[in-house]
Amino acid sequence: MFRFTIPRDVYHGEGSLEVLKSLEGKKATIVIGGESIKKSGYLDQIDSYLKEAGFETQLIEGVENDPSATTVLNGAKKMQEFQPDWIIGVGGGSPIDAAKAMWVIYENPELTFEDIKAPNPLPTLRKKARFAAISTTSGTGTDVSPFAVITDRDKDVKYPVFGYEITPDIAIVDPVLTYSMPPNIVAYTGMDTITHGIEAYVSLMHNAFTDPLAMQSIKMVVDNIEKSYAGDKEARAEMHYAQAIAGMAFSNGFLGIVHSLAHKSGAIFGIPHGLANALYLPYVIDFNKKADTSRFADIARMLGLAGNTDDELIDSLTELLINLNKAMDIPVTLREFGIDEQEFEKHLDKMAAGAVEDPCTPANPREVSVEQMKQIYIAAFKGEKVNF
Repeated sequence: MFRFTIPRDVYHGEGSLEVLKSLEGKKATIVIGGESIKKSGYLDQIDSYLKEAGFETQLIEGVENDPSATTVLNGAKKMQEFQPDWIIGVGGGSPIDAAKAMWVIYENPELTFEDIKAPNPLPTLRKKARFAAISTTSGTGTDVSPFAVITDRDKDVKYPVFGYEITPDIAIVDPVLTYSMPPNIVAYTGMDTITHGIEAYVSLMHNAFTDPLAMQSIKMVVDNIEKSYAGDKEARAEMHYAQAIAGMAFSNGFLGIVHSLAHKSGAIFGIPHGLANALYLPYVIDFNKKADTSRFADIARMLGLAGNTDDELIDSLTELLINLNKAMDIPVTLREFGIDEQEFEKHLDKMAAGAVEDPCTPANPREVSVEQMKQIYIAAFKGEKVNF
């Protein structure tokens, strides 16, 4: 038996932020990251809409990239003092993920971060508050997903928090919020989106509900990412919708070892998540095609890529992905990213072992050992073709 869960309501299109005026409640906590949401004027707009709806608001700010368990616990404590009935996560993946984890502990203050990280089940929520997600970047899919990723700074490890309870009640997908994104963020988040679509399509958990969403998101990215990178507003809007569609696909079809590799190396070397996914994706496709070529070839055919055989089609797909990375100044090897070889070798065993244990690994289409995970890391460091 499969389950398919998405937010109850997804509001999309220019001006959809105004739906905040229609929320019902008394107190709302807004969770944000840095200063950009303030400087853009969108935080004032969100606050104004909520106050127009009759809310008293609380602001929790300063959520860092790759939010820490400490940030989550501190934010939950502030919520417990304020007692909101709505939590509004605003920004990229980091503040929305942090807000989700804060929500769990706000409603269940007896829990610790160790209690809520995957694979531990999450408790029932909505006893105190509901959740609205407003994404200002176009990649994570967290505005529609049951996932959050939180970093344990003491261990330099990213841990997923998973449970359908943290699927937002409302997702607001307003492309206007993305028009000021800098090109590098457009690139990283866009390649994050295509990774979500591809991994969801080939996942062992894919199904009839997730397949069309995954395929549609992949096509939208390929059609729009370079134009979005160049600043085209229409393409930015399409990318923003694509990230939500891909989010619905992977939330229910799950992911694979591109994310496992990214989670473990990102925390140690400070690699932005979308960049890491973009870098690892071609190497992982070459590894996974040994298990099943047909679904990767399906993607290539849908995109109209060249090839008479499955292998030729998959080569065209990986070439497309590498060329997209290069066109948007995304490094195609870990060495090119700037990681020192001695530091890489120092952490290799730990990263490989952690990636095998990552919650994204079980749905990968090919079973992977610690030694194979090490080989993939090495190939991605050196830029070598994966042929094992």
